[in-house]
Amino acid sequence: MTRAVLSLAFLLSACQQPSGAPYAKEVAAAVPAIEKAVGLKFKTPPTVQSRSRDEVRAFLEKKFEEDQPALELAGSERAYKLFGLLPDTLDLRRFMLTLLAEQVIGYYDPSTKVLYVVSGGGASKSGPSPEMLNVTITHELVHALQDQYLNLDSLAKQRGDNDRQAAAQAVMEGQATFEQLSAMLGGGNFAMNLPGGWDRVRQTIRESQSSMPVFANAPMLVQETLLFPYLSGAEFVRRYKEKRPGQVPYQSMPVSTSQVMHPERLLDSAVTPWRVELPKPEGATLTYSNNLGEFETRLFLYQHLGDVGQAARGASGWTGDRYDVVNTPQGAGLVWVTVWDSPVSAASFRDLAEQTLEKRFGVTQGSGGTGAARRFAAKGRQLELTATTIDGHPAVLYVDVPAGASTRVVDPARVKLHKS
Repeated sequence: MTRAVLSLAFLLSACQQPSGAPYAKEVAAAVPAIEKAVGLKFKTPPTVQSRSRDEVRAFLEKKFEEDQPALELAGSERAYKLFGLLPDTLDLRRFMLTLLAEQVIGYYDPSTKVLYVVSGGGASKSGPSPEMLNVTITHELVHALQDQYLNLDSLAKQRGDNDRQAAAQAVMEGQATFEQLSAMLGGGNFAMNLPGGWDRVRQTIRESQSSMPVFANAPMLVQETLLFPYLSGAEFVRRYKEKRPGQVPYQSMPVSTSQVMHPERLLDSAVTPWRVELPKPEGATLTYSNNLGEFETRLFLYQHLGDVGQAARGASGWTGDRYDVVNTPQGAGLVWVTVWDSPVSAASFRDLAEQTLEKRFGVTQGSGGTGAARRFAAKGRQLELTATTIDGHPAVLYVDVPAGASTRVVDPARVKLHKS
C-alpha cells in the first residue's frame, strides 16, 4: 500500500553511545558486528534516548501528520477500498496508528538523527525483554548506518510512486533484517546453518508478527505490505550480496517491487519497468493517482481468488501500471492501466482479473462477454476489462465506476510510457 502510510514502520533504529548512556552496553556490543556485516563504518555515533510507549504513540501521531497529508491518506484509502483490498468500514489512519504503536520497540528518526528505544510507561510499566531489545538494537543500528550514507528521510517522503517507494523500503528493511541476522548468527551464509534454511527464517518473521493481536487482525493488504520489506527485502539483499560481493545494495537501487521479487531483472538483465502517465480523465475529476506495482497487483488477485500460485502467475509479467481515483457525477470510480512484457502475460492477467471481478461481485462466470472488452454490471457498479496496446506494448485497461457513469474515462491512445 502507499508507502507514506507505512513509512513510520521503518523509522526503527539504535546505535553507539558513551558508557552510562541508555543501552550503552548493548549498543557497544552490536556496533562492531554490524559494521563488519554491512561493510561500512559509522561516520559519527548517533544519540540514543529512551521513550515510553505513550511518548512513542505521540511521536507516531506527529510523524503521521507530517508525512501523510490528510488528502493523500484519504486518496490511498479510497483507492484500496475500490480495489476491494480494504473493508469499506476501516478507518485507515486510526488502525495504522494502533498497529504501529503495537509494533515499535525502538526507532531511528532520520529527521533528528536520534535513536530511541522504548522503555516502560503508559499502560505497561516494563520495557522490552533483553532478547527483544538486542534484536531491535542490532536491526536498528543498520538503519542508523544507512542514514549516514543516504537520506532515509527523503525516501520516506516520496509521493506518487508507491511501487518505487516500496522497493526502496524493501532495500532498507531487507538489509537491516539480513545484516541483523548475519551479525547475530555468526556472519557468512548463516541460513545454511539453520534448520530449514532461509525458508525457516521467513516463517519465523511471519510467526513473530502474527503473534501480535492488532497485526493478526489486520486486512491482508496491511499484513503483507508490512511484511514485504522484511521478507522479500531480506531475500533480495541475500541474493545481491551473492551476485555483487563487497557492494551495498543502495549502490544500484531497484525502482520497482518487480526487481525486488525478481533480482535478476536488476542484477542480470537490467530490466527497467515503464512509468505510466495517464491523461486527464474524461467526464470526471481526478482525486488521487498512484500505482500498485507487481507486488500489490499480486495481492489484488490473491485477495479475491485466494490462490497464491494463480496470483503470482497473473502478476509476473508486470512492467508498469498507474491508477486514478476519479469523481464522476454518480460517485467515485477507479481507472487502472497495467502494461505487460508480452501478449501472453497481458492475457493471463486479464483472464484472472475477470475471475476476480466475477468472484468479488458475484456475477455469473463468462457473463462479461468475449472479445477485447469484458463488461460487467453488478452491485450498483459498471466494470470493464479491455485488452489494448500502449506505444506498442500489451496493456489492460480496468474501469470501475458507479452505475450510470460513463466507462470511457481514459482513452488508451493518450496514455504515455516513460522509462523509470
